[in-house]
Amino acid sequence: MPNTPTIPESVTVHLGRPDQAAPNVTVSFPDYIKNVASSEIYPTWPEEAIRANILSEISFALNRIYTEYYRNQGYDFDITSSTAADQSFVFGREIYGNISRIVDEIFNSYIRRRGNVEPLFAVYCDGIEVSCDGLSQWGTVPLAKNGMSAMEILKTYFGDDIELVTDVPVGGGGSAPPVPLREGSAGPFVEILQTRLNRISTNYPLIPKIYPASGVFGPSTENAVKAFQSAFDLTPDGIVGPATWYRIQNVYVGVKRLSDLNSEGLTVEEITTTLPESLSRGDSGEIVFIAQYYLSYVGEFIDSIPRIRIDGNFGILTENAVKAFQETYGLPVTGVIDAVTWYYIYNVYSGIVENIPQNYTEGVTVPFPGIVLEIGSEGNAVRLLQNYLNYIAGSFSDIPEVPVTGYFGSQTENAVTQFQNLFGIAGDRGIVTGLTWKAITDVYDDLYFGRIAAEGQYPGYDLTLDGNA
Repeated sequence: MPNTPTIPESVTVHLGRPDQAAPNVTVSFPDYIKNVASSEIYPTWPEEAIRANILSEISFALNRIYTEYYRNQGYDFDITSSTAADQSFVFGREIYGNISRIVDEIFNSYIRRRGNVEPLFAVYCDGIEVSCDGLSQWGTVPLAKNGMSAMEILKTYFGDDIELVTDVPVGGGGSAPPVPLREGSAGPFVEILQTRLNRISTNYPLIPKIYPASGVFGPSTENAVKAFQSAFDLTPDGIVGPATWYRIQNVYVGVKRLSDLNSEGLTVEEITTTLPESLSRGDSGEIVFIAQYYLSYVGEFIDSIPRIRIDGNFGILTENAVKAFQETYGLPVTGVIDAVTWYYIYNVYSGIVENIPQNYTEGVTVPFPGIVLEIGSEGNAVRLLQNYLNYIAGSFSDIPEVPVTGYFGSQTENAVTQFQNLFGIAGDRGIVTGLTWKAITDVYDDLYFGRIAAEGQYPGYDLTLDGNA
């Protein structure tokens, strides 16, 4: 179980009772909450009543996910659609506009008891046909009409010792900018916004490309933001507040998964080749992330090994992947990563990587080479790194270009450090571990594909040659 709750990128919902044979569907967390809210409550209710109910639904779902309630029982889903066990979820249903807007504003908030980390298991019922010890959905309506805020309503049902946690990191992507982005804004948040919108526009051609993507929020960026907001049912005001920022993040993650083989790669901590101890179900932390990264990548090439979520928590799915790996390679099938299993996992991963061409080809990225790159390193991996950094430097002015020599010297170290500072990458500055390599190749990929425009997909201003239209 992670130490601090985060908002997951997606939720896997079992469309039936927990023990019932039924399909699973995976949707983004905001879309899951919008579906539940549209299925559980009415859009005509007072807004504070709607907000109180949505916060209950968010906290309920996060409690299931944070505690791994179903996965710890051996199920391959996070929550069910059964109202007897969880919350109502009707796959494919219509989502109400005002509910969608509210969810976009508050889906990264939840309630908890003071002094607790765990999201509150916020039990609720309709309050008419069914009564319970938690929140009464219909009971929230008169309270809101009497002027109560959402939190006052929630305290009425759950007690005065609950508190609201806001601005929770989303899917490893960090928090929204501290102030909304609009025309005239500048800096790293704008650079990230422009990179993501350009990448999204490759899949959604109605969103114009941003030229130049310079880190300055000008008319081109505003037009792209408005087009995105219109396409995804947000207020098309051209201002990037939390709702727009997180919707862009969710769509960005989705389009990357369509084309990026490594989209489930390492997202936190670093890669190492040393196993300090055996790993088994219930373990968590850096070394579990590393093992999951290797297993996930091997699973892309070996059909017998299932894909797993890379979250640093050794749960039932990771255990099953380990068992599948052990069976595939003739090892004792224990589900425990001991020194022998670790050796095999790392060597299979390395063997795959060694068969991937290491020469630089524009628009193509390769996985982490399996060795840490630092001052004094040399070879094709360093040459690749330098090419990636130079391409990124063309869009992010804080990152200096470096000579492509294949030798990791002080200039390369400085460029790596500037990249890590700009994108908030953890770890030793100037040293390229798996985390930094993955981040560099992801940004490179986003920039490269973000610049590929469909016919007519341009920002709406005249292109000129020597000043002539």
